[in-house]
Amino acid sequence: MSPSVRSELPMLLPRLRRYAYALCQSSALADDLVQSACERALLQSSSWTPGTRLDAWVFRIIRNCWIDGVRRARVQAEVEGAEASDMVIDGERHALSRVEFSQIAERVEDLPWEQREVLLLVCVDELSYRETADILNVPIGTVMSRLARARKRLVEAYGHETDVRERG
Repeated sequence: MSPSVRSELPMLLPRLRRYAYALCQSSALADDLVQSACERALLQSSSWTPGTRLDAWVFRIIRNCWIDGVRRARVQAEVEGAEASDMVIDGERHALSRVEFSQIAERVEDLPWEQREVLLLVCVDELSYRETADILNVPIGTVMSRLARARKRLVEAYGHETDVRERG
């Protein structure tokens, strides 16, 4: 195990948890996702290249774990039938209804997840477009387009033309 990964990973936990929450919209699921991603990062620390951004590498692991979980849940729902799928959806709605957010957090939550994850990686975690594109495995133009659409939707939600970056 790389000593650098082991020593630097705890410092990333708040950012990792915020990103995981943005993906799955549940505190409990976000905690599980971060735990799985950290376990995977520690087990596969030899595949991280020293001198590169550890945070970008772990963000990508989180995203891959989340996608794996979504696929697994979809397959499980298909196997268990529509009733199980309805229970999962009802459970998610119940969890979301209990969470209270500020006005901006509500607007960000309303964004499609592709736009939300780009917005969080670029604007909150201050990753470059290139780093975000690498994490998401998409072209830089896709990152720029998703970010522009997310910002436009946020501006429209507030009903005026103020640049979202100026909202402090």
